[in-house]
Formats: sequence, C-alpha cells, structure tokens
Amino acid sequence: MLLKMRRYKQPFLLLLILLLFSCATRPAMMEPEDAAGKTPIPAIEVPPEIDVPPPREEYLTIIAVGDNLYHDVMIRSGEDGDYEAAYSEIKALVEKADIAFINQETLLGGAAFGFSGYPQFNSPQTLGRALSATGFNVVNHATNHIMDKGEAAVFATMDLWDTIPHITVLGIHRSENERGLPTLVRKNNITLGFLSYTYGTNSMPIPRDKPYLVSLIDTEIMAKEIDALRPLCDFLVVSMHWGEEYHHEYSKGQSGLAAFLAEHRVDLVIGHHPHVIQPIEYITRPDGEPMLCVYSLGNLLSAQSQNATLLGAMVYIRIKKIPAGDGEAAETIVFTDMAAIPLVTHYEKGYTGFKVYPLYAYSVELLEKHWKNQDKNELTMDYLNGTAARIFGDREIRQSPF
Repeated sequence: MLLKMRRYKQPFLLLLILLLFSCATRPAMMEPEDAAGKTPIPAIEVPPEIDVPPPREEYLTIIAVGDNLYHDVMIRSGEDGDYEAAYSEIKALVEKADIAFINQETLLGGAAFGFSGYPQFNSPQTLGRALSATGFNVVNHATNHIMDKGEAAVFATMDLWDTIPHITVLGIHRSENERGLPTLVRKNNITLGFLSYTYGTNSMPIPRDKPYLVSLIDTEIMAKEIDALRPLCDFLVVSMHWGEEYHHEYSKGQSGLAAFLAEHRVDLVIGHHPHVIQPIEYITRPDGEPMLCVYSLGNLLSAQSQNATLLGAMVYIRIKKIPAGDGEAAETIVFTDMAAIPLVTHYEKGYTGFKVYPLYAYSVELLEKHWKNQDKNELTMDYLNGTAARIFGDREIRQSPF
C-alpha cells in the first residue's frame, strides 16, 4: 500500500495545480438540469438476485445388533481390560453408521457389585468403554437382566455412561422427570426419537418408590409415551425386549405388539431377547406408511453353545428425508435400503478368543478352530448359511453396505 501511494504522488500534485488555476478563472460548475429544472438522480445498480438452492435430500444410516450377553468365561477372557478385540471384525461396519444400536443385555455395574455370569449377570465397566470405542452410540438396557444386582447397580451403570460422551442410553432412568423427557437424536438434519421396553426383570423387583427405573412393556403407558414423542421427531424407533427364547419364529405376543406399535405410527422396531435370529418384515401401518419390524437379531456375542445362538445378525437401514416442495406437500422420510448381515460368535478351546465376525468374512479355517468343532464338526458353513438364508431370504448380504 505504501509503495502504491508513492508511485502516484507527482501526477497528483500536477492535477491539483491545474484545478486551482482553473477555479480562479472560471465560475463554479453546476450540475446540468433536465427539462423540468430538476437534478437527475443517478441510476442505482440493482444486484442480481441470489439463487437460493432448493432444500436437499438428506440420508441417514442405522445399524443395530442384538444381545451382548457376557458370561463369566467371557469376563475372564478380557481381564487384561482388552474387550475391544472381540469387536474388531465388525468395527468398520459399526463406526461408519450414523446410528449404531446395541442391546447390552447385562449390567455394567463394575467391580463393586462382583463380576458374574448366569443367572445374575454383572459385567466390567471397561466393556462399556470398549463398545463406545467400537462405534456404538445407542445402548439399550431395558432387559430382563437389568435388576440382577439391584437398583444400585443400575445407577452405577448409568454413572458409567455419563462419563462417556455421545452415548444415548435407553430403557433406564434416574427419575420420573428424566423418564418423561423425550429421547431425541439429530443427525444429518433428521431427528430420531427413541423409546425402549422390556417384558420383565426375571422376577427381580423394581423398587416400589422408583417405578420409573426400568421401562416395562405396558401398552397403556407405551401409548402415552409414543404418542407424545411422535410429533417431536421425523423417525421413531422403539426397542423391544420380547419373544420366546430359542425360537426362530416370532410369537403371537410379538405379532400383537408389532400391530400395536404400527397403530401408533412407529417407524422402526428393533427386537431382541430370543438369542436367535427371527424374520424382518415391513408392516403397513393404518396410515398407509411402512413400519420395519426386526423381530430378533439374536446374540451379538455370548458363551452360549447351541448352534442357533452362535448365529446373530446386524441389520443395516438407510433412510432418506425428502424436503417439502420436491413433489411433496410436507417433509417425508422413506426407506431406501435394508439388509441383514449375518454374524458369527467365535470362541475356541478353553473358552478363549471370543470374537464376532460377519459371516461373509468368516473362513473355514476359523470354523475348524471353533469350540463347537474341537471334537467333531458340530457347526458347519452349510448350517450358518442355510439358517441365515431361511430366516432372512433375499435380505441377506455378504459384504459391507457402506
């Protein structure tokens, strides 16, 4: 700037001298007048109109897995604190999703309550941190095992999650007021609402003075909570701990509750508890819109040994938000993709090496090392592939959808 001013110093002085001499010999110049004797107003340049881009479509991906059921042998397998290794083979799928749901079947009360497996479970809190590190961000605790160690362990579990950012906890609450607050998550300009319920707590009592502690399946209460949340979100997800254990077919009770949820305009039902996979169906709601019902995702990871309990699933869902004006009178949400990714629980002799694999990445060499095959071939690829195909049909995929 300084160099520029010096460059034009001499021409400026010459111009000033000329103007002074001219002003001394001629009268002051006047603005020319138009025919009416008025001074014209100079034209104002109007800036071009700014094009406002139309509202764009938004996409969101959801993955969900079933029961993370930690038996005592699994707790011992991670005594060095490394539970992340058990989920390393699915981490790439989990962390790419916008919403990653898991049913944490067992309490995460920590050492103060004693680590234990069946029948009254309590798991290390390092497990919760491992799930967060894997990429899970929505965790359900409304299960039949939530009261296994009493109310203090439930509060300790909530205390743990309070220390881990970006985790949404479902199904347990510190107070009546907290239960009444809507659980909303906003991603990609889409607002999701979440609710969660369990059929019971294995006859372990919920404190009479804290009925809000665990959300139980009660259609009267559910109707009020769902109807209150529905207007606040674009997409409504309800987690259901329901059904009969070890049955691939969903029960009449599940079917009836699914119809009830459809009547109340739920968009997605994520089911768990049977410990085996069950079908996935679209149900047409009374308003004509689809509700996706995932009846059971089976086990994510456990030490159960029945063949059926070693085959779980991850459901992958992609939704799109269509803005108003794009052929629509109001914003709408549509399903654009859905698939089931079968999962295999792997562990070896001596109950070691617990790890969950996508079936498409599970090898014959790994299968030969499986605990089920240490003496004879009890678990085969034909069984795993055949069962997945029978339950999911053409919804099974064999590679990452991302």
